[in-house]
Amino acid sequence: MDNLARRLTAEFAGTCLLVAAVVGSGIMADNLTDDIALALLCNTVATAAALVVLISVFGPVSGAHFNPAVSLVMLFLKEMPLAAFLLYSLAQTLGGIAGTILAHAMFELPIVQFSTHLRTGTGQWIAEAVAAFGLILTILTVSKSKPDNIPMLVGLYIATAYWFTASTSFANPAVTLARALTDTFAGIRPMDAPGFILAQIAGALAAFGFWKFLSRGGAPR
Repeated sequence: MDNLARRLTAEFAGTCLLVAAVVGSGIMADNLTDDIALALLCNTVATAAALVVLISVFGPVSGAHFNPAVSLVMLFLKEMPLAAFLLYSLAQTLGGIAGTILAHAMFELPIVQFSTHLRTGTGQWIAEAVAAFGLILTILTVSKSKPDNIPMLVGLYIATAYWFTASTSFANPAVTLARALTDTFAGIRPMDAPGFILAQIAGALAAFGFWKFLSRGGAPR
């Protein structure tokens, strides 16, 4: 139980800092420039760099999922029991909300907000499925072949997906819920969050199935 407590604390802290980086860098970029492309680039760099650092720091403790979709795939791989999956998802969700609150506090914004940033439609949902598919496939493949490269490759994939997906690659149900609570650059309307989350889960499951097909149930050669 003590080990599980440490793992849950790592998942909470890692997701908190990740969301603080996503939301905080969006606020900073929006404050410094009116150029939306430049703001998105700044947001991208900060998010990708944070992922590399946070996965490296917390990976040895909890696996550094920071994402219920990742934990769900680990459940299907039988690398964690159902109870741990549920607790991981709760810790990630609460950590994400704490990260949004932390970003608001740092920039002296109202702590409690609801986003008005419209993000919905078929293209956005497809984009989220693609973003989650690529993220999960990267993690599954690299974790078996070159696990030390996971932090860098996950960061690089998310940086790329920020720009080639129409949704700017949330790819994470916990982060999506957290971003629904900020009416800033990184926000998403609460009513749009369920569509994103369903698409992310679908993409994650598709990646799991595709990986199983490629690897024939084992590690890819």
